[in-house]
Parts: sequence; C-alpha cells; structure tokens
Amino acid sequence: MQNFVFHNPTRILFGEGQIAAIGPEIPSGARVLITYGGGSVVKTGTLAEVKAALGDIPFLEFGGIEPNPTYETLMQAVELARREKVDFLLAVGGGSVIDGTKFIAAAIPFEGEPWDILAKHAPIARAVPFGSVLTLPATGSEMNAASVITRSATRDKLAFIDPSVFPRFSVLDPTKTYTLPPRQIANGVVDAFVHIAEQYLTYPADAKVQDRFAEGLMLTLIEEGPKALAEPENYAVRANLMWTATLALNGLIGAGVPQDWATHMVGHEITALHGLDHAQTLAVVLPAMLQVRRFDKRGKLLQYAGRVWGLREGDEDARIDAAIERTRDFFESLQVPTRLSGYGIGAEAIAPLVDQLERHGMTALGERQDVDLARSREVLELAL
Repeated sequence: MQNFVFHNPTRILFGEGQIAAIGPEIPSGARVLITYGGGSVVKTGTLAEVKAALGDIPFLEFGGIEPNPTYETLMQAVELARREKVDFLLAVGGGSVIDGTKFIAAAIPFEGEPWDILAKHAPIARAVPFGSVLTLPATGSEMNAASVITRSATRDKLAFIDPSVFPRFSVLDPTKTYTLPPRQIANGVVDAFVHIAEQYLTYPADAKVQDRFAEGLMLTLIEEGPKALAEPENYAVRANLMWTATLALNGLIGAGVPQDWATHMVGHEITALHGLDHAQTLAVVLPAMLQVRRFDKRGKLLQYAGRVWGLREGDEDARIDAAIERTRDFFESLQVPTRLSGYGIGAEAIAPLVDQLERHGMTALGERQDVDLARSREVLELAL
C-alpha cells in the first residue's frame, strides 16, 4: 500500500426529510446564494423545501447551470454573488450544479482571471463556503473537492481539485431521486462504476481494504442499478445507489492505491466536441481502454474477473476478455451504448479528439503515465 493522507471534512445528512435540517448547518448571519440547474428542482418542489428549511436566513437564487456547467454561465453567478456580498452558497441539484458551485466558490474571491484556476492551475487562496442538496447520485461531487467546467467559446473541458472547495455539508435524501428520468439514473450508475474502476483497475498495490471496498461497491451497482430502473420508488434501492455513488469518489477507495483517470480525460474531449453526457463517454471509452491496456492491467483485471464477475475458471486471457465483455454488457443493459457509432460518431472524429488531447497536454495519461497520443488513438479506434 502506498503512503497517503486521507481527510474528508464534508458532513453528510443522509435520509428522507433531511433537507429540513440544513438551517443549523449554515453560519449565523450568512447571506446565501442558492444555485440550481434547469428547473427540475422547481417542478419537484425540492427548491421550495430548501427555501422553507432556510427559515429567516436571507437568500438569493441563481438557476440555469447546465448539465456540463459552463464558465460563461458560472461567471454570471460570480458577478451576482460579488455584487450582493454573498458569503455562503447552497447547491441544489446533481454533480454538475455542485461542480459549478465549487467553481463559483473559488472564483468569487479570486484575484485575476478565474479561468486560470482551470487552465493554469492557479492557486486558490480561499473560497466561499458552501453546502449541497444532492438530487442525482452519480459524480460524488457532494463529498469531494473536484470540479469539471466547460468553456463554451473554446470547447475546453477542464478540471480542478482544491481542498478549499469541499462542501461543508451535503444532504442525501434518496426520495429526491424518484422522479429522475431513466437516462439520468442509468448515467449515474455508469458514472459511479467507472469512478471505482479508475481507482481499482490499475496494478496490485497490496491494498486489500481498498480493493474489497471497491469490489463491494461495484457489486452493489451491478445488483441495484437494474432495480433502480425497474423500481423507481424503491427507497432501499435508491438509498444504496446514492451512498455507493458518494463512496465511489470521496477519496476513501483511492487512498494508498495507484489511480488511472485516462478514461475520464479521453471522455472529456468527446463531451467537449460532441456533447455526449459524461457517463455516455465513460461507457464508450472504458471497455476499449481496458482492452488496449490489458497487459499492463493484467493482475487487477484477473482479480476483477474473479471477484466481481465470478470468472475463476479457464484460460487467463479468456477470463480477461469475458470480464471486459461483461462490463460492456452491464452498461448496455442500462441502455447506455458503448460504441461511438451508437451516438452517430464515426472514424472522422478521431483525429480532432486526439488533437484536443494534445492541446490540453493529455499526452502521458494513466497510472504509469504511459498512455500517449498513439494509445489514446488506438482506444478511440477500438471504441468506434
């Protein structure tokens, strides 16, 4: 096991009715800006519930944060928050709203061009504190310090990570997921699964605790994902799905182990150039990435085959093939296509995607930094 420091300061309020408990979590005298997305939280009554829970706490609203939050929209929120002297943010929505709110939190006090936080990894001296009310289990953003933002004008999709943007608290109420469309639930299952894979399917590090946690989370998604689609108001299923997605990327299973993230980096470029949902890109890239890098990942792929998919007999290469195919079949069973062609994208798209990777410096990806542009091209070609 590698050396590590693990610290996660986010307070979780889990369960039905926990929105009512957010008032005491907000500092006395705070001036709050509520952020949200396209309006589903208005239609479902979640926003009204949040407002009621705030009681006498003064607040403003900013809606319209996109599924892939854009710098242009978020800067409007930054300007509003600066003008109105906002000193606490409250994100109500899924991972995109929470990601966007993290950027807003960092950008409000930032001196200089806020895009530098992403493009130049400019240091963040401080950030406005914030909390979240999660409505879509997928990204784990409700309990981590990472954010991914898109700049529409240049079609850049970049990430930043900084401990100053950990949420102070997050409310996880499984009943708030009942009205989500099947596509969003399926995307959430895929997203969480690939988050786990990026921290697990690397090379053995004798981290038995992390491995068993990761395998348990994967098995839970395999069991509960289809049920979540078939039984939208099954509280137990939605509760397990919501907590699994949070644990998939709150730092716990990634502590002390090598991490990959090549699938995410390639996927980000597909979203930036073609507008696919984040999870859709992951479903496309992961099976191809595992196939191309099967030699480097052999030990963990065999462990994955045996412990997650129950493939313990016969030829090792055949087991690896079967494990990758089971992964693809799982995503497809959720109605998430795993080929670029499934989204109308052909071979002509590969060169521009590779060019984007090069422009963003994504030329040495993976746990061993050995995924160069040639290997990324090979992955994309296999994903057609």
